[in-house]
Amino acid sequence: MPVSLLGCLIRSLNAPKRLLDKGLRRPALALSLFALLAACGKPAAPEAAQPVDVTVMTVVPRDTPVDFEFVAQTQSSRAVEIRARVDGFLDKRTYTEGQMVREGQTLFLMDPKPFEAALQSAQGALAQQQARLEVAKANLARVMPLAAQNALSKKDLDDATGSEREAQAAVIAAKGQVRAAQLNLGYTTIKSPLAGLSSYARQQEGSYVTPAQSGLLTYVYQMDPMWVEFSISENEMLRYRDQISKGQLRFPANNQFEISLLLADGSAFPARGHIDFANPVFSAETGTFLVRAVFANEKGTLRPGQFVRARVSGAVRPNAVLLPQRAVQQGAKSHFVWTVDKDNKPRQRFVEIGEWQGDDSFINDGLRAGERVVVDGAVRLSPDARIRIAGHGSSAEHPAKVMPPVAQQDSEDHSAH
Repeated sequence: MPVSLLGCLIRSLNAPKRLLDKGLRRPALALSLFALLAACGKPAAPEAAQPVDVTVMTVVPRDTPVDFEFVAQTQSSRAVEIRARVDGFLDKRTYTEGQMVREGQTLFLMDPKPFEAALQSAQGALAQQQARLEVAKANLARVMPLAAQNALSKKDLDDATGSEREAQAAVIAAKGQVRAAQLNLGYTTIKSPLAGLSSYARQQEGSYVTPAQSGLLTYVYQMDPMWVEFSISENEMLRYRDQISKGQLRFPANNQFEISLLLADGSAFPARGHIDFANPVFSAETGTFLVRAVFANEKGTLRPGQFVRARVSGAVRPNAVLLPQRAVQQGAKSHFVWTVDKDNKPRQRFVEIGEWQGDDSFINDGLRAGERVVVDGAVRLSPDARIRIAGHGSSAEHPAKVMPPVAQQDSEDHSAH
């Protein structure tokens, strides 16, 4: 039995004694007792439901900048293999592994003695051929006048002329051998063709290296500028094209996007980059489209092979509606929000949501300009709920921010309607 009804009966049982004490007769006593019992049977009046405090914002479509983020990897804009170009023993490594090297700096020295000997032999062969040429020229000079006087046959003149030309050719070949020997000797001093970051040595001092098998000695990576490469899937590209054709997305003129980088620790790389190359062909293996951005890297902060997040800025969503994610709820069939009509009554509205933008979501369809949407307190609402607006803003401002609460009197006036 409810406590209120029990208390009422107890009072009814105690009433006759109080009434008799007052000198009432038994008929009047019976009528009074009947009235008390009838009052006990009536249910108590329900208490009025308390209004729900909510914050709302007015829908104001506006052109909203959007960013796209991709996992990217840094690449040296010029990575050069340092290789041995002749066979020989590696005498010395003259650089510190992992340090920056200058253009033209000597990195390795090979044993030059065999190549110096080969150069001397080539120079000796050249001297012999030059001596033969001098003899052939002198012989031709004697033969030509005699042949003109018919003192010698035509064949003698032809033989002298051929010998002189053969000697000239032999001299040219001997000069080539000398030049090759000089080049091979020069290849024993291995220098860096660019300024950059050096890698570790693949071959150690005393090793016998050959260009075909063990010629790779190290790498040098150019650090400034630095490339950052990321991939866009085929589905993403098709979605962007569809949104552009529907007027839901707009790219900057000439695709002049601005690229910023987030490093692994969440810090931002100070320099901004731009796209300088996009592969015109999709990769058959991955189904992605390679994009490359270039960044100034004067201090060498970026190193080749780093994984970073590339944020591509410059695109705009025209007349977009942006709401905080906490204002959007998931229903059985679709996403929905609570709107507030002119009588300050909550109304459920199904919406089509788009991509996320930080803590907010784009609303592609379902809301019109000027409508009020509940942001905070939406989870406690029902179609019959009474609301009290505790804050108001607009989607043109940052959605996470609302105006300061309105005066208490205004709130009570709204809830009274």
